Parts: sequence; structure tokens; C-alpha cells
Amino acid sequence: MENVIEFFKNLPNRKCDVCGQDIVEKADCYGHVCDECDHPAR
Repeated sequence: MENVIEFFKNLPNRKCDVCGQDIVEKADCYGHVCDECDHPAR
């Protein structure tokens, strides 16, 4: 069985649903949109 830590390290980066760029991971972040696309001025 694979080590749990290695499993999470090997997951692919999440992608923004709007622009397709990698999402910068944050604690307890379940969003699917990057900071640029989620900016209130957009």
C-alpha cells in the first residue's frame, strides 16, 4: 500500500475552471477558480 503522504504529493495540480492555470493551494481551499479570475474587480 502506498504511503498516504506520497499519495497526496503525487496528485496533479488543480486547474482553474475559467482560465486553466494551476491554482495555488491554500489551507482549506476548495474553490475551482484561481485568484486572478476570482478577483472582485473582474
